[in-house]
Amino acid sequence: MMKSKADEEDYWNSSKFKAFTFDDEDDEFSRLKESKRAVNSIRRLVEEDDDEDEVEKVSWSGEPIGSISWSVSETAASNQRTDREPAFPKITTDTTSISRSHSGYSLSALFKGKTRGNFQSFTDTLSDSSVRLYAPELRKPKSEYKDYVSDWSPEETVQRMQQGKVVSLEKFRSLQDKLLLLDYSVSAHDGNVITAVLIYLKRTLSKEVLFRELTDRQTALRHFIHYLTESKDQRLLLELLRALGRTEDVALLQYKEHLAIADENKRRDFLKSCLSLPFSPEDSSHVQDHYTLLERQIIIEATDGHAERGGKLEIFQKFPRKASILNMPLITTLYYCCFYHYAEAEGTYSSPLNIRQTFKLSEKQFFVTALAARAKLKAWSDVDSLFTSRNWLGFTRKKSPLSFQRVVDVLHKNSAPTQVLQDYVALVDDAELRITLAQKHKCHDIVINTYRDLKDRQQLLGYRAKMERGSAEERKINELLNNSQIRWKN
Repeated sequence: MMKSKADEEDYWNSSKFKAFTFDDEDDEFSRLKESKRAVNSIRRLVEEDDDEDEVEKVSWSGEPIGSISWSVSETAASNQRTDREPAFPKITTDTTSISRSHSGYSLSALFKGKTRGNFQSFTDTLSDSSVRLYAPELRKPKSEYKDYVSDWSPEETVQRMQQGKVVSLEKFRSLQDKLLLLDYSVSAHDGNVITAVLIYLKRTLSKEVLFRELTDRQTALRHFIHYLTESKDQRLLLELLRALGRTEDVALLQYKEHLAIADENKRRDFLKSCLSLPFSPEDSSHVQDHYTLLERQIIIEATDGHAERGGKLEIFQKFPRKASILNMPLITTLYYCCFYHYAEAEGTYSSPLNIRQTFKLSEKQFFVTALAARAKLKAWSDVDSLFTSRNWLGFTRKKSPLSFQRVVDVLHKNSAPTQVLQDYVALVDDAELRITLAQKHKCHDIVINTYRDLKDRQQLLGYRAKMERGSAEERKINELLNNSQIRWKN
């Protein structure tokens, strides 16, 4: 229905907007006033508390104000407008997200009365330091947000890893890039970076390709082997060693699996199966000894356990066993046999002489172990027999593969009596050391006889002052001092 002329006049007169007439002033000043009123009407929706200078700097395109890309987008948007579009976009009340529009005008241009094509207005606006910009967050140059897009070369990635920065290796998908990563990490001499790159290659490359490339990179190969060893990836480590042709390492790795077997019989059977592996001659001998020792320990443990429970041997009642002999070292096994089976015939498994012969122990190894075991039992006659040797004329003398100073220390730790200690202190060759040991262990006769042999009258006089009055040692010193046949040096 058409409105009457009176109604139309009432509408225009009551509206806050003026009707368009050809009689309105068309000068630049009136347009500026209309623009300012439009801006003021929008400002309350954008931000209620800011002054009008703050609103004038909003860019509806979201581009940095004054930039060429902003000007181009503004011009293009203006050319696409139709007559039906309003002069200003619809503004939401959410001040945190100002919607973009294809308006052909900027508020800055309207407020200052500039045309949209005048680039000088943008320069003037940006040079005004008294106003704040309400444009969306400006996009940083590529060099500044490079961290977020991970646009790094292999070399740069390794450098960032050295600095402890977070990087993503997933972008390196080609074999060439992955190998460059590995080579740069090796060149950096950083074990953590090398290991990190190797973990990524292990996950993204086939075993065949990875093993082939590591063959030519010995440093990376050593790191990878160490990583697999520490992470206990036995399966992959075995495959790698086989691919490298390192059969001895494969054998040793398989042999090491016996540590995870708790049952001694199963462990013995496993060790027996390892005897056929391609060990080096030296390693093969060790594995053979290990199997033989465990087999013997199983027999000794069963026999002694039965004897201990049955009360057949007095030594087990007097000195109960404190631990099982199973899986003990060779020297511990020898000590055990010297303690409990010292007098057994050489043909038995538990005989110390049999163990010495089977495992080819040196004289010193056997002597020290037997000395410690028999001294622990206070079997001083057995101790003495260890030192007795006969020459080709039938004469006996005391001989030891261990220094007599060490022998004295072992006997003293096992609470040997003074008379026993005295026999071995006297065998120490160095006179000063012999005197020191004799004074320490109160072997007075050794001290007196040594000073006599040295013809040192003054030392004898000094030592006599330390003896008890009327003691046998004092009388002996007096006899020596009164002996006219001794030619004293002082």
